[in-house]
Order: sequence, then C-alpha cells, then structure tokens
Amino acid sequence: MKHIVLIFAGFLISTFVFTHTSCKKTNSDCIASIKCVDSTGKAFSNVNVLLYATVKNATNPAVSYTADVEASGTTDNTGQVRFTFAFPAIYDVLATTTVSSKTYTGSSIIKLETGQTVQKTVTVK
Repeated sequence: MKHIVLIFAGFLISTFVFTHTSCKKTNSDCIASIKCVDSTGKAFSNVNVLLYATVKNATNPAVSYTADVEASGTTDNTGQVRFTFAFPAIYDVLATTTVSSKTYTGSSIIKLETGQTVQKTVTVK
C-alpha cells in the first residue's frame, strides 16, 4: 500500500512539474514609437524619420561617424512611425520633410529598453 501511495504521489508531482513549467518566450523586442508634430502640437504626416547610432572614433574622440545600424520610415496620417529592434540601444532621431519647397526638420534621442515600447515626440519646425 505504501508503494502505491508513493508512486501516486510521484506521479502527481511529476505531472505538476512538467505541466506548469514552460519555455515561454518573453517578449524581448525593443519598439520605438516616434510621433512627429508641428510647433502647435498637431500631428505631422509624411515625415521621413531616420534612427541611427553615432559612434566616436577610438583614436580621435573628436571625430564621430554613423554606425551601420539604422532604420528609416515615414509617418502615417497620425504622425506616427514604429520601429522594432532585437536589442536595446540609444539612437539619434532625425525627422525631415518638405512642404511647398520649405524643409522642416526635428531631432531627438531615444533609448530603447528590452521588452518595452518607448514613445518619443519630435517637434518638426
């Protein structure tokens, strides 16, 4: 009788362990949500947005250049554009558009965090 109880208890424990542990993949995407607005705060559509990383030269820190990692997109009617990256990073944001031969620009910096959506508003003027 003891053996049956031990076997049954072992079966229950192993069932619990194997059914309640999982290899659930956590969301590790880093999402940048950029909203472009004009000087009055109104959404600005059709703005070209560039995310890029600036790297300093190791031998001459006064010299910097753009790294290979970059992403670009165009804002929608709500003035927003989204980018998804696999790893956290800090990016410079450059937003540019031309309306009636006048060029509007805006810039900012965004820090992406693992598993989070980071929102940044850029004023284009």
